[in-house]
Amino acid sequence: MYKKELSVSLVMYCNDIVELTLAINSALKSSLVGKVYLIDNSPTNALKKLIKLDTERIVYLFQNSNLGFGRAHNIGIKLSEEERFKYHLILNPDVEFKENVLEKLHSYMEGNLKCGMTMPKVLYKNGDLQYLCKKVPTVFELFGKRLPFKSLQKSINNRLELHNFDYNQILNVPYLSGCFMFCRVSCFHKVGLFDDRYFMYMEDLDLSRSFHRHFETIFFPEVKILHGFRSESRVNKKLLKALIISAIKYFNKYGWVFDVERRKMNKSLLEKISKLN
Repeated sequence: MYKKELSVSLVMYCNDIVELTLAINSALKSSLVGKVYLIDNSPTNALKKLIKLDTERIVYLFQNSNLGFGRAHNIGIKLSEEERFKYHLILNPDVEFKENVLEKLHSYMEGNLKCGMTMPKVLYKNGDLQYLCKKVPTVFELFGKRLPFKSLQKSINNRLELHNFDYNQILNVPYLSGCFMFCRVSCFHKVGLFDDRYFMYMEDLDLSRSFHRHFETIFFPEVKILHGFRSESRVNKKLLKALIISAIKYFNKYGWVFDVERRKMNKSLLEKISKLN
């Protein structure tokens, strides 16, 4: 019987099976992992064959419709709660990592009980750094970085993605990427799950700042993962529309101009970085 330490959820939608296999096997390397929930939003159950990677630990859940990112991951989180796992990993299908990554994150969480969520250093597949520690964005920053002015895009991204931080030190960050969220399951009782009003995009920001409101959300650069990041909303009009719809829902929820919590979180973050520098 596996330890009830860590469960994993991975949401699929017509993904490349080779890429999926790398992600799933990365998680299965760890003896901490008791269950891997594969939530399949694809139109067919062709990906069901992935169960063969580990028939005891993999649970395949075919949805027969595209539920979106957050709503589908909520299924995995609820199962993790029901099965009384201590930690849950929200994992993207385009991520891979070596052995001991989960063990080291687990060890950090065990020794830091104020921490509700952690994320490792994230690299592109070519080894370049991904700047995934972020400020909570304003309306201008979120939409301004997509305007066709390279100097403006660069200026906004440098501020949002904390380019003045060297990404080699542990930092409590209000906005961690949804590609890899290592979470303490008990925290979901206080924070809640992903807001399923977002079909895609903004749900990781919403959940991350909700965790940060009550717990530490830690960037832990002592381990690293590879992430095949694709900014598909820049080339896919349907995904761009989904991003805009989610952004509208997000700012309707938190405020288009006046967001006191955002200002407090960002001020505290920048003060911490200033001290580290």
